[in-house]
Amino acid sequence: MRLQTAGEVVMNPGPEPWSAEQLAGHLREADAWMAFMTDRIDAAVLAQAPRLRTVACALKGFDNFDLAACERAGVQVSFVPDLLTEPTAELAIGLAIAAGRHVLEGDRRVRAGYAGWRPALYGTGLHGSTVAVVGLGAVGRAIVDRLQGFGCAEILGVDPQHRDARTRAVGLRDALQRAHYVLLAVPLTEASRHLIDEMALAAARPGQLLVNVGRGSVVDERAVLAALQSDLLGAYAADVFEMEDWNLPDRPSAIPEALLRHPRTVFTPHLGSAVREVRLAIEQRAADNLLAALAGRAVADLATPA
Repeated sequence: MRLQTAGEVVMNPGPEPWSAEQLAGHLREADAWMAFMTDRIDAAVLAQAPRLRTVACALKGFDNFDLAACERAGVQVSFVPDLLTEPTAELAIGLAIAAGRHVLEGDRRVRAGYAGWRPALYGTGLHGSTVAVVGLGAVGRAIVDRLQGFGCAEILGVDPQHRDARTRAVGLRDALQRAHYVLLAVPLTEASRHLIDEMALAAARPGQLLVNVGRGSVVDERAVLAALQSDLLGAYAADVFEMEDWNLPDRPSAIPEALLRHPRTVFTPHLGSAVREVRLAIEQRAADNLLAALAGRAVADLATPA
């Protein structure tokens, strides 16, 4: 209703994204676009949108959006920088516990017919463990906030640009060698793509639990699969996947089937911000940005090319 005060609103009524042809048809007459995780923007998309002035992203990361191409086309891009932080950090802890304590397998066994306690499914807890947080931006620091109450033996911080006094600053290799848990909260950049690859995993502590809530392509999923199959990794939990990083031309089209079937994995479908009140707040903030741009006012959350 708020957006309708600025003009005609064309809305996708379902959860599946428009096809490329449908999107192009809508963009021909569009002055503004509210974009979501399934959307991507490059020069080819912009060429189909001659009237487009602003793109308001209802998300935090904008690596699927070619900001330089948008700048050349005179299109402003805004995003929502902070509202996703707390729920994403909360989910990271949930995934770590689920992976370490065999929650999925335990659930399956109970549903298959529970006869009472048996000495099985012994796992790893956060209490007394060394935990590494890779990426100490807003989400990484929020993960550290939550780890404070678990009695971890030590929290390691891996980030060349940021520090957190509650963590011991180490390099990635050191963290991989020492940590029982490694939690990834890293944005996707040229430098961070496949940060966790075969070489990195070769240095990992045996039985390590790896959790990814940053971006899928920070991890080489096939290297992770090989590490699970060789029992180097104890478990892999993720809310993000390589196939979602739409702006990478060589991204895989699907999650490796063998990774999906592996018993020591826990996956959620990009639920980091999937809290009802949070999603509503994100969309309202994106609407604020869109309406400000259309009215010629300053946009608080502009994204700029690096």
